[in-house]
Amino acid sequence: VSDSVSGQTVVDPKGYLTDLNSMIPTHGGDINDIKKARLLLKSVRETNPHHPPAWIASARLEEVTGKLQVARNLIMKGTEMCPKSEDVWLEAARLQPGDTAKVVVAQAVRHLPQSVRIYIRAAELETDIRAKKRVLRKALENISKSVRLWKAAVELEEPEDARIMLSRALWLALARLETYENARRVLNKARENIPTDRHIWITAAKLEEANGNTQMVEKIIDRAITSLRANGVEINREQWIQDAEECDKAGSVATCQAIIRAVIGIGIEEEDCKHTWMEDAESCIAHGAVECARAIYAHSLQVFPSKKSVWLRAAYFEKNHGTRESLEALLQRAVAHCPKAEVLWLMGAKSKWLAGDVPAARSILALAFQANPNSEEIWLAAVKLESENNEYERARRLLAKARSSAPTARVFMKSVKLEWVLGNIEAALDLCAEALRHYEDFPKLWMMRGQIEEQIENTDRAREAYNQGLKKCPQSTPLWLLLSQLEEKAGQLTRARAILEKSRLKNQESPELWLESVRLEYRAGLKNISNTLMARALQKCPNSGILWSEAIFLEARPQRKTKSVDALKKCEHDPHVLLAVAKLFWSERKITKAREWFLRTVKIDPDLGDAWAFFYKFELQHGTEEQQEEVKKRCENAEPRHGELWCAESKHVLNWQKKIGELLLIVASKLRNTF
Repeated sequence: VSDSVSGQTVVDPKGYLTDLNSMIPTHGGDINDIKKARLLLKSVRETNPHHPPAWIASARLEEVTGKLQVARNLIMKGTEMCPKSEDVWLEAARLQPGDTAKVVVAQAVRHLPQSVRIYIRAAELETDIRAKKRVLRKALENISKSVRLWKAAVELEEPEDARIMLSRALWLALARLETYENARRVLNKARENIPTDRHIWITAAKLEEANGNTQMVEKIIDRAITSLRANGVEINREQWIQDAEECDKAGSVATCQAIIRAVIGIGIEEEDCKHTWMEDAESCIAHGAVECARAIYAHSLQVFPSKKSVWLRAAYFEKNHGTRESLEALLQRAVAHCPKAEVLWLMGAKSKWLAGDVPAARSILALAFQANPNSEEIWLAAVKLESENNEYERARRLLAKARSSAPTARVFMKSVKLEWVLGNIEAALDLCAEALRHYEDFPKLWMMRGQIEEQIENTDRAREAYNQGLKKCPQSTPLWLLLSQLEEKAGQLTRARAILEKSRLKNQESPELWLESVRLEYRAGLKNISNTLMARALQKCPNSGILWSEAIFLEARPQRKTKSVDALKKCEHDPHVLLAVAKLFWSERKITKAREWFLRTVKIDPDLGDAWAFFYKFELQHGTEEQQEEVKKRCENAEPRHGELWCAESKHVLNWQKKIGELLLIVASKLRNTF
């Protein structure tokens, strides 16, 4: 049944559908035949769960043997695994009783809105003629070119209604075939004959747009709404938005935007507008209708010009789906309306900086200072801009001003860091001492002081700094880790162990401290103790992804798969666990599966730099040049900032936000893949 090399089935499940009757005993034959068939089908389902015929064959086997409920359960599981399979949904509808079948078909329509067979089945399930008509009319809105649907719909109508339905289809078809002038006449005639059909109006708007008359589009859509209301047609907002999305996908941008502007406010209470419109925009983005979303944001900003959250949503939308120019134009308008929103100023400055226009970034930050005097975020952004463009003297002057006019712990921290990076150790230590007089409960200052002392090999002073810091900040996990690592480097393994034990007493549910304890024993060669500690750690922090991901690779190779299953049960959506599973498949040379899990990891947490680095190294070894470039490009767009290995290396790369591709290569080259 299963090929041990690739893990793929070599049995054709489609054969089961035709051979099933010969396999299954119909008159109390050998019960072993049923068991064999069941076992075989189970194997096929497990090997390839996304293969529809396997689920259909399994359900039919249970149906023939009289286990109808088991058959229903199996086929419903099949709909979860193969939601885009028409055959599975139709089989599920066939096996379910009346009302449940209707629910199943409704779910099927949501997954497959373009399936003619599912709509026909939905109509067949309805007993009331009016309900059948309603289903088929809804179907024709989604699939207007299906002859089978038109035929089924017309057969249910009275002769007069059937004539109107067919004439509408013919008018639209005729308009598509005619020249511009004739098409206009055809559509005008169609509007006179069928004044209640919105599709004729929308087609007219699309026709004008296609011929460059964009100023007419808005008028046509507005007249459509007025005319349809006058003829007693209810304006269904969701339906119109769906039409707008279809126009967007067909390239009729002006028509889709005109529809959005015309219907976006219909039937919504004033207090619900903002929330509903933001949801509508997200929905359009999810459906790939970018211009619809842009029109919704534009309308929202006209109605709520002073709402920072709306400007931010619109800015992130332009960042992800627009151009740099469209983003900068939007941010310019945003800061005019919300001058106190620091984040909008910073986004504008960053966009200019990334494009290499440093003077423009400076001028944006200067305007931001005027609107937000003494803002810590803007001071630090200005410092970052100067230091990352090697204007260290300017950065130093800015920090001196910030310390006098807007002194905060972060401002002092950046001051210390600048001097430290530039190699002015004495100045860095002096600033650190001054900062700690004012902000002794800020753990990063103690950490920096200890690390500077370590760098100049003054171990006793580093130890003193960490210990003093821990008296003031006993909950700071990084401080405990630094002190423990200092002792380990000094060869004081017992002292390092004691420090970690003490830290765990004060922070019992800190997975980072447990992880360091496990690693300390492992580095010392005490694998049994590290395994025991890991078991205790997982009891204390059962939902910690970093612990489970480490636990997988502490196991011997044969047990790793079992451990990974346990990890996924506890932390199904944790990026560290997903990354560990990807590495596990990689180590087993299951390339396709490894790639799937890497993709899943970076999708669930694009901010985890380690995941991108492992993924890139994987593609360097097993992927094509296109795949390598794709990973690199996606990583640059994601701008990851976290990850143990990523952060350790980013410290050594100047201007690393501009050199993400370079940093990715550095981290990937230092990874070992002997898991």
